[in-house]
Parts: sequence; structure tokens; C-alpha cells
Amino acid sequence: MLCEQVSGRTPASKAPQSTLWFEAAARRDPHAGTSKEFFNRMKRLPFFSLLLVAASVIPAAGQTSAPTAQKPSSAVSTGPSKVAVIAFQAAVSQTNEFQRDFADLQKKYDPRRQQLKTLSDQIDTLTKQLQDQGPQLSEEERISRARTIDDKKKQLDRDTQDAQSDFQGDLQQLINGVAAKVGAVMTDYAQKQGYTIVLDAGDQQNATVLYAVPSTDITKAIIDAYNLKSGIPAPPPESPGANQPAVDAPQPQPAPAH
Repeated sequence: MLCEQVSGRTPASKAPQSTLWFEAAARRDPHAGTSKEFFNRMKRLPFFSLLLVAASVIPAAGQTSAPTAQKPSSAVSTGPSKVAVIAFQAAVSQTNEFQRDFADLQKKYDPRRQQLKTLSDQIDTLTKQLQDQGPQLSEEERISRARTIDDKKKQLDRDTQDAQSDFQGDLQQLINGVAAKVGAVMTDYAQKQGYTIVLDAGDQQNATVLYAVPSTDITKAIIDAYNLKSGIPAPPPESPGANQPAVDAPQPQPAPAH
């Protein structure tokens, strides 16, 4: 995430910090940083642009966990175990449904992003005016203008926090909803293919898979199976230059290298 001042220019008051794309969009700092992590590791989003959902989503709204292991409905096999691995978070984020709904979520919050940008621009303008005209102003006028700037910064802080909370809540609801359905598809696929164990190879906090041959990775198979079942088409490709982020967008966490 792009944790720098939103708009403050005066040394007496620092602007609020946030982890949301709409606050990053409200800034004009050309030196903002980037992050390459996803979901639980994603910390910054592109400056002044909507995130590209196809293989470059959001975000900062909590971690998606693979579904709890379920007991097979049939009798326990006496043969050797058949193990599969999946990058569960990447599987969720790369479904057509998630990409479509995340794009809709971005559009929903775009007006609030624009409001934050407008307020940030006002602070920039007032701050520059105070700096340029300060020597010619009376003490009373300088104090009055500084108070106005401070009030607007506090408003920007409140509005950003409210927008952040609302956005994260909606995003977490979206993630949980799609993850539950992807988990059901994964379970059905594993049972039909005779897998006895499916390990989450994308869980970086609780890594359990150190090595797996490519043939055991069912991530793409689950994405394809989910898209087929949902019937939701893939989002149209972005035209060259359209909605290009000013900084690199975070990428979904892939399955471990085999």
C-alpha cells in the first residue's frame, strides 16, 4: 500500500495514512511505493487508477483460507494416498466471478475515491496559497487559514477511515462468498479424481508444502471447473494503456515453483 501523506504540506499537521486504493488515488505523490503481495500480503494499491482484476487484484481485506478438510463420504481407501496441491487464494481471485464482482466493487467506491481526491486537492491548494501569501497576511488571517486547512485534513482523515472500513467489509464479504463456493468445487473435484488429501500450497503464513511436482497442482483445474459451473464469462481484456496503474499492481500469489 502507499502509506504516505495524503495531501498535507504544512509541517505542523500530518495527513492521515491508509491502506486503501481510494486513498492512494487521492494522492499525487510521484514517489509512492508498491507491493507485490496478495490478500493477506497485499499492502498497497496503484496510484490514481482502478486495480486490474485479471491477475492483479486487491486489496487488503483479510486472508482467504482454504476450506476445512472434510471426511470422505465413502469408505477409507486402503491403497496409497493420492495428494494434490492448490494455491487457494489465487484460485479464488482468478475466477471469472471474483474478477467481475471486484470490478463492480471498484465502480461502487469510485465516487468516494473522487470525493477524497477533491478534498485532498483543496488542501493542497489552500496550503500552497498560505505558503505563498503568508508574508503578506496578517497574523489573524494566517491563523484562520491554517485552522481551515487543519479542519479539512481532519475531515479527510475521518472520510478516509469510513471509506476504508466500508470497502474492507464489502471486500471481505465478496472474498468469503466466492471462497466458500470454490471450496465446494474443489472438494467435489478431489473426490471424483480420487484425491485423499489436498494441501494449500499458497498459504505463506503456515507453509506445509515445500515441494510438489507440477502434476499434483490442481489450481488451474479448479479455476476452470468453477468458471464452467458458474457460467460467468471471462472479463474482456484491457485495451492497451487503459486504466494502467502508475505503479506496479500486486499480483496474485502463484503456486510454489516445482
